[in-house]
Amino acid sequence: MDKEKVKEVIEKIRPQLQADGGDVEIVEITDDGIVKVRLMGHCAGCPYSQQTLSLGIERAVKQFVPEVKAVQNVI
Repeated sequence: MDKEKVKEVIEKIRPQLQADGGDVEIVEITDDGIVKVRLMGHCAGCPYSQQTLSLGIERAVKQFVPEVKAVQNVI
């Protein structure tokens, strides 16, 4: 899996989250295709954070890095 490509996709998404007072950081990218991220700022406590994660971040990462199996939020 291209870990650098995953990082590039996350960096492209970050400005959209930051515009709403949130942010995301990569915690770990496992060899078996799991990307672990931490939602921060307003995203951390937002009731829509799961939608942001699955419909926004995970969808974008999987689109550009199809080897990714899942994106998980860790606290």
